[in-house]
Amino acid sequence: MPSYTVTVATGSQWFAGTDDYIYITLVGTEGCSERTLLDKPLYNDFERGAVDSYDVTVGENLGEMELVKIEKKKYWVHDDWYCKYITVKTPSGDYVEFPCFRWLVDDKEVVLRDGKALLPKDDKTTLVKQHRHKELENRRKTYRWREWQPGIPMSIDANAHKELPRDIQFDSEKGVDFILNYSKAIENLCVNQFMHMFQSSWNDFADFERIFVRIKNTISEYVMQHWKEDFMFGYQYLNGCNPVMIQKCTKLPEKFPVTHDMVADCLEREMTLEEEIEAGNIYIADYELMEDISPNSTDPCTLQYLAAPICLLYNNSQSKILPLAIQLGQTPGKDNPIFLPSDGQYDWMLAKIWVRSSDFHIHQTVTHLLRTHLVSEVFGVAMFRQLPAVHPAYKLLLPHIRFTIAINTKAREQLICEFGIFDKVSDGGG
Repeated sequence: MPSYTVTVATGSQWFAGTDDYIYITLVGTEGCSERTLLDKPLYNDFERGAVDSYDVTVGENLGEMELVKIEKKKYWVHDDWYCKYITVKTPSGDYVEFPCFRWLVDDKEVVLRDGKALLPKDDKTTLVKQHRHKELENRRKTYRWREWQPGIPMSIDANAHKELPRDIQFDSEKGVDFILNYSKAIENLCVNQFMHMFQSSWNDFADFERIFVRIKNTISEYVMQHWKEDFMFGYQYLNGCNPVMIQKCTKLPEKFPVTHDMVADCLEREMTLEEEIEAGNIYIADYELMEDISPNSTDPCTLQYLAAPICLLYNNSQSKILPLAIQLGQTPGKDNPIFLPSDGQYDWMLAKIWVRSSDFHIHQTVTHLLRTHLVSEVFGVAMFRQLPAVHPAYKLLLPHIRFTIAINTKAREQLICEFGIFDKVSDGGG
């Protein structure tokens, strides 16, 4: 009688193994096997990181392998199992691999196709066509859309991380890593000791050194030494955490009436400001999005403020980006002056600090949260709902959205929710 050798790989992450019963059914173009229990006498099957092989005997050759069905049934208590892949060796000696890379929870059954990337037009039999349709039908029930808040991109329908499908939750190691990193950040920032610094005014610049005392490195120390200097302010526009705000200035906006006389002392090429603009040496960063946003009140005893600045930058003859002029509001006027490097030391320093403050808010909420996290989740949920596992685009996209939906759900649960971390520490609020 024909015999098929089935090799089963269990994941190596924590708690991936199981003591539950695992059954397999092989499906080919000419027939299917009996439902077979995968079990070796006096052997602990499906341990974490194990690769186990079993023989499945059939009455007749099954033809070309099409599907593998795995079932998990409770032994004592439900014991989740992470299956990496199953390889089937046919009687003719061919090997067919069926990628799984998912959790089997409760009394769950999973039907797998082989690992070849295939489009719908490549499906030749009714069986695999039905499998493609059924897979997406089940996925759409599992990965549902929700509008978390008006204006926020659509997200998965889950209020908490524990409500997510098991396959996209943090695995145990990632979850522990997340908690440890969070705890380490709290410890490094000495938040428990210095929380009042985040909720009220700073006393002096030495407070910064006390906050960063435990995460010093060469770069952080260099920035601490030079942060007041114009070259470092400009350097961060290209090499800081938010290098997307700086834009080539082709014409000064009317709302930012900088003149040549204001900045002539800073220009190095014996050109007028207009000529420097035409030569491509002038850049601009506009924080218009911050206009009309009400500041938060993390501490009722301390007034907080927000600015919507515009900053003009200059690419000098040494190819360094330097600030030329800063206006802290969007509407020019007597109460909204243009600050210059020639102003008093602390006036100019404070103007730059206000720009950095606004850059922080735009980076956190727009560049990072919106355009990195939330937009990626839209593609992630759409991928699960629209692309079966055999689709080539699914195979390409899957590694890039790993844990994306999980971390976003954590953010909605803890970071940007009402009374979340943003509400507590950011003057932009949640």
